[in-house]
Order: sequence, then structure tokens, then C-alpha cells
Amino acid sequence: MTQISTLGEFGLIKRLTKDIELKNPETKKGVGDDCAVLSYDGEKEVLVTTDLLMEGVHFDLTYMPLKHLGYKSAIVNFSDVYAMGGTPKQITISLALGKRFSVEDMDEFYEGLRLACDEHGVDIVGGDTTSSMTGLAISITCIGECAKGQAIYRNGAKETDLICVSGDLGAAYMGLQLLEREKDVYYGQVADAKAKGKEPTDFQPDFAGKEYLLERQMKPAARRDIIQALREAGIQPTAMMDISDGLSSELMHICSQSNVGCRIYEERIPLDYQTAVMAEELNMNVTTCALNGGEDYELLFTVPIADHEKVSNMKDVKLIGHITKPELGLALITRDGNEFELKAQGWNPLKDE
Repeated sequence: MTQISTLGEFGLIKRLTKDIELKNPETKKGVGDDCAVLSYDGEKEVLVTTDLLMEGVHFDLTYMPLKHLGYKSAIVNFSDVYAMGGTPKQITISLALGKRFSVEDMDEFYEGLRLACDEHGVDIVGGDTTSSMTGLAISITCIGECAKGQAIYRNGAKETDLICVSGDLGAAYMGLQLLEREKDVYYGQVADAKAKGKEPTDFQPDFAGKEYLLERQMKPAARRDIIQALREAGIQPTAMMDISDGLSSELMHICSQSNVGCRIYEERIPLDYQTAVMAEELNMNVTTCALNGGEDYELLFTVPIADHEKVSNMKDVKLIGHITKPELGLALITRDGNEFELKAQGWNPLKDE
């Protein structure tokens, strides 16, 4: 028997879907991108994406408030639609609930969910609920749209294209490390108090000066503003996806599906000051965190070199490298000029611990 962990998430998806044949002419794109693309009569194409979030795997309710969880659950789906160059329109949501959850808990969850939908003009149009023996499970399907023929896939990058990212990277991962550190401190204090026969004292986590990192982990943004700015600048990316599993992993998806190589430069990877400080506190390499951390939900995209001036003038977009011939591979050029092969070391929910 083959262990699923030997394949990983994307290896398993590839194995399970490799022989699927699309039967309907309306299905323009199936498995393998941020969204499926469906085309019916009219001037728009339909984008469909779905995400499953499991307690203990994707989130920890020790420190994740249900309102924030509802908000984030919606945002990660909207991000996939924006990554195709589209606009999210509707979602359906299904929940599997354990007995420890109250009606008020679900009110709180839906408050965050509805806040995200209100911000992005998305309708909640259906879903399902059932019981769970293993904690909370959340499944959201998002339906979006884009102009016919304008969906941006992962397979369109060409040699000499420029590689760009929005925002900054690694902050969400550093936020997670901060939350996990404070959780360990809390449980350590509880265990120490119990060992002494005392009641645990009120615990105050040390988040001072790290508020941005917490926001990036607990209340991420879906970059609708970048999609709008690209349209206004007249830039049509050749390939695009959102950064959910880490910059390295996402670059490998684009390069693999586009049959190209790439060069990115360490000094150009956008970092926030709090990210660098937190990495130093934890004795972690900040570049490694930015490459492999995941959950930033920023946009990674390629544009023709002719758009260099336009993209350079875009707010909150950083040019980090360029696309090369496939035989040159995928490389990171360090600050001191050394070259290292990029590897997919981002988050993989199906790997062995």
C-alpha cells in the first residue's frame, strides 16, 4: 500500500484526476488551477472554487476567534477567484459541527463570514450542516465571473516575462509562529500551576509590536485592489495565482504548467519590518519564511517585459525576477550573488509530521 504522504496534496490530486476527461463543451478548464472555468452563452465566464478547512489542521480554536475564522474562510475563496482575474459573486457554505458548539458560536462565525461577503459584494446562496465527531469542518464553494476569454491561468508564462508579487511575504507565517509560541507559554503556565496545586492565573499573551503579524494570520486580505489596478493600467498577466502554500511552491506550479524556468532575487522579495524582527527573535531565516511560509494570499503573477514601466509604477507590487528557459531551472539568487535551486517546501497538509 502506498502512503498518501509520499505523494503529498498536489501529487494526490494529480493521481486522482489525471484520467478525467471533460465531457461538456461548457467546461473550459477543470482541475489544475485556482478555479474551474465554465463558459455559457453570453459575455461572461463562470469561475468556481472550493476549500475545505478542518479544525486541528487548518485552524486552532485555542487562539482563533470564530468571527475571525468565518471571515478568513470566505476570504481564502475570494482570493482564488481574484487569482484568475475574476470577481467573486456567490458562495455556498457547509459546516460539520461538534456538540460543544452553541448557537451563539455559529452566530459569531457567520458574523465574520457576512462581514467578508459585505466587503467584497458576495451573496451567501446556500449550503449544508451536519454533525461532526472530530471537531469543526468548513467547506465553502465560491462562484465568480470574468469577461469571456479573460481568465488568467497558471500556464501562460513565457520566457523573458517579469515575475511580480503584491504586498509582502512571510508575515502570516510569522503570525502563526507567534500564536503558537504564546499558546505553548499559556499551557506551560497552566501545567505549572496545577503541579503546585494552584489555580492558573490570568494569562496575557505578549503581542506588543506584533499586531500586523496577527492581522495577516487571522484577518488576511483578498487582493481585489491589485486586480482593479492591473485592469486600470491595461496589464493582462500571462500567468497568476495566489500565494497560499508559499512563494516557492506557487512559482513551481506556474513554471511547471507553463514549461519554463525562473530566476528570482532574494533582495527583491518584499518583507515587512515586523516579519524580520519576529524571524530574528525565533532564530529563523526570514527569506526561508517568505519563500515557504504560506497563507499570505498575495498575488503572484507574470507580465510581458513590455509592461515593465507600467508594473513598476503600480502601488504595492514588487518585481522580484523573470521567467527563463525551462532547462535553466528554478533559482533563487541570494544577496551575495550565489544561486540556489528553488524547492517546494511550502505547507503540505498531507505530509507526515
